[in-house]
Amino acid sequence: MKKSIGLMLFPGFQIVDLAAVTVFEVANAMPGGPYYELQMLSEHGGPVLSSAGVPVVTQRFGAPGFDTIMVAGAMEVMPSTPAFVAFLREASQASRRTASICTGAFQLAEAGLLEGRRVTTHWALARELQRQHPRTRVEEDRIFIEDDRVWSSAGMTACIDLALALVEADHGAELARAVARKMVVYHRRTGGQSQFSALLELEPKSDRIQTALTYAKRNLRKPLSVDELADAAHLSRRQFTRTFRLETGQSPAKAIETLRVEAAKVMIEDGNHAIDVVAREVGFDDPERMRRAFIRAYGVPPQAIKRAARTSA
Repeated sequence: MKKSIGLMLFPGFQIVDLAAVTVFEVANAMPGGPYYELQMLSEHGGPVLSSAGVPVVTQRFGAPGFDTIMVAGAMEVMPSTPAFVAFLREASQASRRTASICTGAFQLAEAGLLEGRRVTTHWALARELQRQHPRTRVEEDRIFIEDDRVWSSAGMTACIDLALALVEADHGAELARAVARKMVVYHRRTGGQSQFSALLELEPKSDRIQTALTYAKRNLRKPLSVDELADAAHLSRRQFTRTFRLETGQSPAKAIETLRVEAAKVMIEDGNHAIDVVAREVGFDDPERMRRAFIRAYGVPPQAIKRAARTSA
């Protein structure tokens, strides 16, 4: 029996959020389908312009009886009308589950659906969501979160991860994997996986420093001395050290530790590796050194992150 999904749109919504719809569309084309019935919804019905100016035809809010009600996001927090919030609240009560994409979490909070719940949104707006709704437990470093019957995702393409997770919850991992293969995306970035990338945060301005960092990330098991990194960048040791700090704001040693901690966290969250194995694989001399690095980076030891990942799973 097909599950009905209603995606609530509003003027100025981010059009990339429709990628979530594509996940359900592709699922419908798989053997055994169709699995979903999709409806684009808006307050007044008819064409609704995205932030890119592309119109999407919608149906006017009506009967709230959907299996899943979803709210799209936008490039910034958009004001909600009373009618939008009222329908969202009513539809959520009548639905099996409710989901938000990116800034859609603000609408869920405005409708009173996030009180005491864990939620995520775009990392740049997470603290604002927490400030506006202090009784909501905002986790800014997540791809998506499921808290009972309420789901939320980070910004932009995280809607794909959210939709794949919904398909997996409904019909199993095999179908979700088949959809991901068809779409040429990852089957699943786990909900707890970081929204951030150490390489993106470092933001090197030159190709040479970027080359050195890419080399480091591919060779974390090696000692990675400054001389080795300078060679990868085709710079002298002195030039490399000075340029690296100017472009990233960090010393090479600190940046490499950041890359190692990030890689270790992914291994811990996504697998069943022992802590000492993880430490060895990412280039820490011993688990104790990795533990100290985790506390500096996350405020907790790797064992705590491993326990949290198991609980989430």
